[in-house]
Amino acid sequence: MGKSGKKKSHQQNRRDRAYYLEEQEYPAAPSPQQEQDEDEEVEEHSQDDLNSSVSTNDIPSKFSLYQQSSPKGDISYLQKFFLMYVGGRVPLHFQEDFCGTALLSTEWLHGDARRTAIGLDLDVEALDWCMENNVNKVGADVSSRIFLFHGNVLQPLEAKLVNAATQNRMQNVTLEDSEGDSPKHKLMKDFQFLGRDIVCAFNYSCCCLHSRQELVSYFKHALCALNKKGGIFVMDLYGGTSAEHELRMQRKFPNFTYVWEQAEFDIIKRKTRISLHFNLHKPQRKIRHAFSYSWRLWSLPEIKDCLEEAGFQSVHFWIRHMPDCEEIRSTYGLSAGRDIKYEEVSSFQQQDSWNAYIVGVA
Repeated sequence: MGKSGKKKSHQQNRRDRAYYLEEQEYPAAPSPQQEQDEDEEVEEHSQDDLNSSVSTNDIPSKFSLYQQSSPKGDISYLQKFFLMYVGGRVPLHFQEDFCGTALLSTEWLHGDARRTAIGLDLDVEALDWCMENNVNKVGADVSSRIFLFHGNVLQPLEAKLVNAATQNRMQNVTLEDSEGDSPKHKLMKDFQFLGRDIVCAFNYSCCCLHSRQELVSYFKHALCALNKKGGIFVMDLYGGTSAEHELRMQRKFPNFTYVWEQAEFDIIKRKTRISLHFNLHKPQRKIRHAFSYSWRLWSLPEIKDCLEEAGFQSVHFWIRHMPDCEEIRSTYGLSAGRDIKYEEVSSFQQQDSWNAYIVGVA
C-alpha cells in the first residue's frame, strides 16, 4: 500500500475509534515531573514523526510492542471458570470482544483442534495487523478456525468480516450466500455461528463504555452470543485507592520501556484518560500516545447490577491483591504480581491496587 493508502487507513481508523474517545476531556500532555522519570537523552516524537524521520524497518509496530508489554487474559482461568459454573462439556467456542490483535484468540485455537474463535474490534488497523502477524503465521488448520470482525460491540451483528480473503469456512458454521454479494462484505449477521461457550472482554475494555445503558446493552449482546445450554462471560477490571488519581507506571523490557499514564481522575463522572507510551532503546525514540482512551472506571457493584439486569443468572468475583503502586512504579517485564493468584470472594477490603475477573454465568 502506498503512502496515500496508509494515510487513508489511519484517518479511517481514527474515525472508527472516535466512538470510544473523547479527546477534548483529558489532554494527554505529560507534566514536567513525569518527564523527569524518563531518559533525558531520548528525543520525543509523535507517531507521524517516526514514520517520516526513521525507516519503518527500524521502528517496531505499536501493536507488536503492545503484545509484548501487556499481560493477556489467562486461558487456564477461562477454562476453570467454565467448568466450575457450567460444566458438563469441554468449552470449544470462544469470542473475544475488543480483541485488538486477537492474540488470545489465536492462542485459544492451539489447545484443541475442535476449537473455534471469533474476534471483534473497532480498530481495523489492529485487525489487519493481526491477520498479517498472528493469524497468517499459525498455519492453515488454525487460521481456518478464526473469524475476525470489524465493528462496534454495541452493534455486533453489523460488524464486517475482515479475513474473508483467506478464510476457509469454519467447521459447523454456515453462511447464507446472497447472489452477487461479495464475501468481503459479509456481516456477522450473515453467519450462523454455534453458540459461544465463553465470551470475554479483557484489557479493561468495558471502561470504554461510559453509560449504564451502553454497558447493559453490551452485556445483552454478550449473553445472546452464548450457548443456550450454558456459557460464561468474563471481563477484567482494576481498582484500588491508587486507581483514582494521577498514576504513572513503567515496565522495562530488553528493547523498550512501556509507560502507563493515567490522567487526573474525576470522582463525580469517574472518568480518566489512559495513555500508553513506548520508549525505544535502539533506536532511541519515543512513541508517545501510541494508544489513548477515555475511560469510565466502573465499580464492582455497578458491573454486577448491569450483568444481572442484562439477564445473567449469577455473577462471581475473582480478585487478586496487587503490589502497591509505589512498589511497582518501575518494574522489569511482566513479573509484578504474576505469582499472586486470583481467588473467588464475596467481600474484599479496599487495597492500594487490585485486579479482578468478573464472571457472568448464563
